[in-house]
Amino acid sequence: MNAIVKTPAEIELMRESGRLLAQVFAMLDEFVVAGISTMDINLAVEDFIENELQARPASRGQYDFPYCLNTSVNHVVCHGMPKASQILRNGDIINCDITLEKNGFIADSSKMYCIGKITPLARRLVETTYEAMWAGIKAVKPGATLGDIGHAVQQVAEKAGYSVVREYCGHGIGREMHEEPQVTHYGKPGIGMTLAEGMTFTIEPMINQGSHKLKHMKDGWTVITRDKKLSAQWEHTIAVTAGGYEVLTLREEEQGIPHNGKPLLTTQPV
Repeated sequence: MNAIVKTPAEIELMRESGRLLAQVFAMLDEFVVAGISTMDINLAVEDFIENELQARPASRGQYDFPYCLNTSVNHVVCHGMPKASQILRNGDIINCDITLEKNGFIADSSKMYCIGKITPLARRLVETTYEAMWAGIKAVKPGATLGDIGHAVQQVAEKAGYSVVREYCGHGIGREMHEEPQVTHYGKPGIGMTLAEGMTFTIEPMINQGSHKLKHMKDGWTVITRDKKLSAQWEHTIAVTAGGYEVLTLREEEQGIPHNGKPLLTTQPV
């Protein structure tokens, strides 16, 4: 299948969705602290998107998923389900993965939050995953291939001694949450679909401390590392431009800073 190339007018609508989604994370920067539940996060996101931003939480109802975001804590790789009984504690790392639809177009992004004082090993994983995402983003330009993106991500992760999750990948995005192409986070340079101006997709590497092997939980959604070691993920929605790329979901703290693998981690005191 071919990727859906967006017009400049459609890219502008996606840019607005991305700008609004960045505001959701700005709200969470003050909200995600030790002592709250992952369901508290879900309710806050739902209220903010619908009432403050007058937009739609696109994850709710997608494939019958009942909540507005995925909350993946520690060894949960992806698709963690918010729970009132799951309380964030000092030392946890959590990925908040959120989608938002406005004017018929969807933006998709995720961010890691570090709760209180996390271990140096956990911080290294979170920072390396951020660096790997940006390595993939920087490979985006017309004429490059999907393999170039995957290779760039894989090089950073594996050089640090980590493994790249194979079963889940980035994806085209626009009017639908999941469009062509599939964007794997491993691969060989020069292989796969050639990128063209107007393509839009996510880059969202899931990087594990240990093995890339996964286990699917009985709830039908939650995916964990089989060896119970930590996993981290960051995600942005990207547009291919004439000169390279634009990050449509760029957050305020990322504006104008060099992306050298040192994210401005949101670390909350206990």
